[in-house]
Formats: sequence, C-alpha cells, structure tokens
Amino acid sequence: MRNTGQVKTAAPATPGRGVDWRAVFAFPNPVNEYAARITAGLVVLLAVATLLSGNGWGLVLIAAGFWLRVLFGPRISPLALLSVKVLAPRIGHARLVAGPPKRFAQGIGAALTTAAVVLYFTGFAPAAWILLGLLIVAASLESFVGFCLGCVIFGFLQQRGLIPEEICEACNNITLHQS
Repeated sequence: MRNTGQVKTAAPATPGRGVDWRAVFAFPNPVNEYAARITAGLVVLLAVATLLSGNGWGLVLIAAGFWLRVLFGPRISPLALLSVKVLAPRIGHARLVAGPPKRFAQGIGAALTTAAVVLYFTGFAPAAWILLGLLIVAASLESFVGFCLGCVIFGFLQQRGLIPEEICEACNNITLHQS
C-alpha cells in the first residue's frame, strides 16, 4: 500500500471481524514534539481568546478538541491536523518523543476543560476561568518552553508504579529526557 500522506479517519475492518477498535482509538507513538508544541500554542491562543471574551462556548470547543486528541490522536482534531500537516512540516525534521505521556497530558487537558465547561454552565463561571487560567499556564509551558507538565506527572506516576512500565517502556524516567 502506498503512503499518500493522508490521515486515516476510520479504522480498517478486519475481514470477518468488523472494525479494529484499537486502530480507531490509536494514538501515535512516537509523536513529533514540534507538532505537540504548536498544538499547545494554538490551544493557548484559543484559551486566551475565550478568557478575554468570556464566552463559555469557547470552553466547549477547547474541551472537544482535547477529547478528540485523547481519543483519536491527531487524526480528526482541527488544531492537531493544522499542527501536524501544515505548521510542523515547515520547521523541518521532526523531533520524536514518546506518545503515551503526550496522550496523558491531553487527558489532563480534557479533564480540566470538561470541568471548566460544567462549572461555567452550572453558574460557577469564576471557577471555570480559574481552570482555564491553569490550562493556559500548562499549555504555555509546553508551547513556549518545551516543558510538558502532563508528561512529568506521567513519569512521576510511572515511577511510583501507578502507570505500568509496559505502557511506555521508553518513558521509565521521563524527567531525565526533559531538555
């Protein structure tokens, strides 16, 4: 099969077995750190615009983007597709890093923004904006400094045995890989 550079959006069916659900919910490993940092920068832009506008529907968009990236990797998330297919290739060679910590970090973003959505739409807007502020700090660290807070938490949890080593054998000491 020829690689056309297109992103797959659905898992292939295995003859006689139906949909390969692991492929549907696959996350790349390794990932291009530059694409991850660009995506984080785009999240920062969207989050700052949402915070400044006070529009709760911006929270919904941000949360949906995180859930798309957690569940499907960069295949259908608009921000990730822009990063992976358009912006990161302009930088040049990819800098590959382990995928599981990045997925974990996306999961933290999904949880944080989902909580912000719930808080906002149940009348606790100030608490939602505080959570969004925390997200802006974490995404800014990733984007501008290359420090992935979620990845560090992943490494900490893996060192404590709360995340099995086989989830990411290359990450056994993620904190030493930070540059």
